[in-house]
Amino acid sequence: MKVEILGTGCKRCDQLYENTQNAVAELDSPGPIEIVKIGDINYFTKMGVFMTPGLIIDGEVISTGKVLSPIQIKEKIEEKL
Repeated sequence: MKVEILGTGCKRCDQLYENTQNAVAELDSPGPIEIVKIGDINYFTKMGVFMTPGLIIDGEVISTGKVLSPIQIKEKIEEKL
């Protein structure tokens, strides 16, 4: 599984990245979960993310423009497992 955090390095983007790391640490995943931080604005546009931070799980945009809590992120990842 691949989880992408889209952001330019702002405080909210960094918080979403940290929350994602915390959520993944709590999961009992059957396989590895890769967390990638992406700052390429062209990629944001390609994925349809026009407000950062963005959260993408396995190529699907999950949220844009908000910082999800670790619990919310964990729930979204569990839906995909």
